[in-house]
Amino acid sequence: MPIELVLTTRIPSPAMEMLEAEYTCHRLYEATDRAAFLARVAPQVRGIATFAHGGVDAALIAALPKAEIISHYGDGTEKIDLEAARRRGIVVANVVGIVEACVADTAMALMLNVMRRYLFADHFVRSGQWTAPGTFPPATSLGGKTVGILGLGGIGIELAKRARAFGMHVRYHNRKPRPGVDYPYDPDLLALARNSDVLVIGVPGGPQTERLVDAAVLDALGPRGYLVNVARGSVVDEPVLIDYLQQRRIAGAGLDTFDNEPRIDARLIALDNVVLSPHVGTYTVETRRAMADRQLENLRRHFAGQPVVNRVV
Repeated sequence: MPIELVLTTRIPSPAMEMLEAEYTCHRLYEATDRAAFLARVAPQVRGIATFAHGGVDAALIAALPKAEIISHYGDGTEKIDLEAARRRGIVVANVVGIVEACVADTAMALMLNVMRRYLFADHFVRSGQWTAPGTFPPATSLGGKTVGILGLGGIGIELAKRARAFGMHVRYHNRKPRPGVDYPYDPDLLALARNSDVLVIGVPGGPQTERLVDAAVLDALGPRGYLVNVARGSVVDEPVLIDYLQQRRIAGAGLDTFDNEPRIDARLIALDNVVLSPHVGTYTVETRRAMADRQLENLRRHFAGQPVVNRVV
């Protein structure tokens, strides 16, 4: 008999199809009576598969006494109660090491589009506003500018490579300097913002980073500075950011993540100094296949008695 899993949310293709081909998958997100659903499947379920906002809280862990592993289709684990999993001895695995380059590409694309205004240039041509050369307003060059990376992890390292290829200077801030890198380190976030033309957010979500980018940080970035977020919407004080964009107290923003996605604040849509992206930092065919393979590999290895590839807990 196939091993049984609970799926906390729908997982993107091809991962969903791969999981269902190999395991008996119980779709918790479709249950009308969550308690009755869990009571029925709990005696057989040995694993949990999750993605993004699906999450795994302490109550779900308690309701599945035979669960041995949580296999997450993503890198950020802020929606998983790691302490509850640790207390139960449940293995938590993610897909770190696969998504970094793809998310860095997204950050560069947002940076290019908000500074060089390519999306607005496209609209300018399509809408018939281009009547003669030089009628489109000038944009801002990337070359020679400084990109400040908040969180020089795997994504930040990949972004730094790309930024340097565009002739940009790189600075960063972590809780402590990262060994083996030659980029200048700023000891606090305000210093990083003051020293940057573009501030790119690459830290994990969760309580420790909630509203980390606030009015003080945006003031330090200043009216000629740009903000790019490919991390989590919770890291930014979004109402404050909207106010600063409306008043041109920062030059612009490129956003792939939001506070209440997919129901984003309508005021963002009305702004012409922000580029909006529907949380697609990892959405390429190649990366999504690699993520699916890794989620499945972590499950296979665990149930075969082998160490998982990406153990978080």
